[in-house]
Amino acid sequence: MKKLLVVVYLFCLIQFVAGQNAVDVKKQFTLAAQQYELLLKSHPDITKFPQSSNADGSTRDMASSWWCSGFFGGSLWYLYEYTKDPKWKDAAHKWSMAVEKEKNNTTTHDLGFMLYCPFGNGYRLTKNETYKDIMLTGAKSLATRFHPEYGVIKSWEKFANYDYPVIIDNMMNLEFLFWAAKESGNKEFYNICLSHADSTIKNHYRKDNSSYHVVCYDKGGKVLAKKTAQGYADESAWGRGQSWGLYGYVVMYRETKNPVYLKEAENIADFILNHPNLPKDKVPYWDYNAPNIPNEERDASAAAIASSALFELAEYSKKGDTYIKNAIEMLKSLSSPAYLAPIGKNNNFILMHSVGHKPQHSEVDVPLVYADYYFLEGLLRYNAWLQKKKGKKS
Repeated sequence: MKKLLVVVYLFCLIQFVAGQNAVDVKKQFTLAAQQYELLLKSHPDITKFPQSSNADGSTRDMASSWWCSGFFGGSLWYLYEYTKDPKWKDAAHKWSMAVEKEKNNTTTHDLGFMLYCPFGNGYRLTKNETYKDIMLTGAKSLATRFHPEYGVIKSWEKFANYDYPVIIDNMMNLEFLFWAAKESGNKEFYNICLSHADSTIKNHYRKDNSSYHVVCYDKGGKVLAKKTAQGYADESAWGRGQSWGLYGYVVMYRETKNPVYLKEAENIADFILNHPNLPKDKVPYWDYNAPNIPNEERDASAAAIASSALFELAEYSKKGDTYIKNAIEMLKSLSSPAYLAPIGKNNNFILMHSVGHKPQHSEVDVPLVYADYYFLEGLLRYNAWLQKKKGKKS
């Protein structure tokens, strides 16, 4: 009996260890580099930012003013961070500088995506003062979209008949303002983050810890309507929106150490991971309440964002083991042939099967540049976790 128990224990231990090392980071970065070498070759014009695929299968490119323009440069920085190959540093610099002019753009709430993803990573890895100056200017531009009488950063200029819409995605741009607060000493940036995050907890989140996509405000912080744009219905849980919120509140806790934000991040994570409609491979449907599940499109970008966020959340939470396990399972699924594109296919993007805006029949079951970005970020965070584990054992 004792021998049997020992055998069972050893088997379980082997399975556990195998599960913790389920993703070959080196292999994934090698494949990603091969794809992005082809993507660079196909994009000699730095005014055309790779975004996705069109309905006819051609590459969809966008201008620097598009909210996703910073993700390509950011991904190139991640390739440089892992490989240390200077060719990726050169490419990352080139594509980061291609979006520099957006530092003066006050018409968008997405400057965190557009500027912090490329320049933030570039500055972190090189300490190039040019990047810092660009970002500080951009942070001032982003801050103009915060109006104290509303208490939140305005997202779009208009939504339906509402003049002050705020989307859950906006939580992602607060990391940029936190960085600017530290680098500039301007406390206003920090206070904007707190005000926006607190209002979002109060008004965007339901009792089940799912999030609305769009909340429309009036002066005094009065809520006029709670809607969706990219989700299935106003009361549904749009897949990527839940991941945006999770990531955003992990950042809020990192930057403030306020336990309220940690609890919010845990609540959102638990909603995602315990949802009855989350598939076994942990890659969400484009909406958790889409009407034809299981015959609905998956959103690889939602999984990539959530996986990356869970790796960091695990560092802070008492439920860290659960979050690590799920983060790895998501990353493992994305690294499988079900989502990872063959070399030279998928218009040279890394991941397949994301959904941008299904209600408008836009970017449905296609690659998306930000899915690649958060996939690479997740791989780096997983690799850091593995190295930390090895360090503890040695």
